[in-house]
Amino acid sequence: MARLMSTALVKGLMRSSRTSSTAVVSRPAIHQFMNYSSSLGGAPNTNGNSTTTRVAADPDTHEDFQPTSKSSNMSFHDIVSQDIKENPVLIYMKGYPDAPRCGFSALAVKVLQQYGVTIKARDISTDIKLKESVKAHTNWPTFPQVFINGEFVGGSDIILSMHQKGELSDLLGDITRKGKQNGGS
Repeated sequence: MARLMSTALVKGLMRSSRTSSTAVVSRPAIHQFMNYSSSLGGAPNTNGNSTTTRVAADPDTHEDFQPTSKSSNMSFHDIVSQDIKENPVLIYMKGYPDAPRCGFSALAVKVLQQYGVTIKARDISTDIKLKESVKAHTNWPTFPQVFINGEFVGGSDIILSMHQKGELSDLLGDITRKGKQNGGS
């Protein structure tokens, strides 16, 4: 039944697009009013420019509610350095700890979760500039990339190996003790 409905809908749309040849639309209707892109690695717009944010503004809307650009003045190198410095356990991965988008990222998260530490993460799969900055920072070509106490440790294979040898417990010892002292698990 659902297949019949969707087939009828598609055929109806195709018929209506053939008969209404008087209207010329260069872009989908939603894109005629909005054109989002970000300087932090979003997809370029139709002009190839990836640093602007344009939204058709409503003249009746107060300026406090007008859309603004969310770009930052920080370089990607600074963002990576700040992330590493501020987070005891950090993982640059595909996806997030709750929803990894790659088996290697999922493995690294599972191993780190065995220690009950808080894992901070950044998704590199949606931001090519961030991904390249992390690679340049570590001189390591693959992801995930795990940092513990400001030090680059490696990927999921290294984390797993350290876990199996008992080395990861020593490295995470201070972090897990702090978590238990602060009421963590």
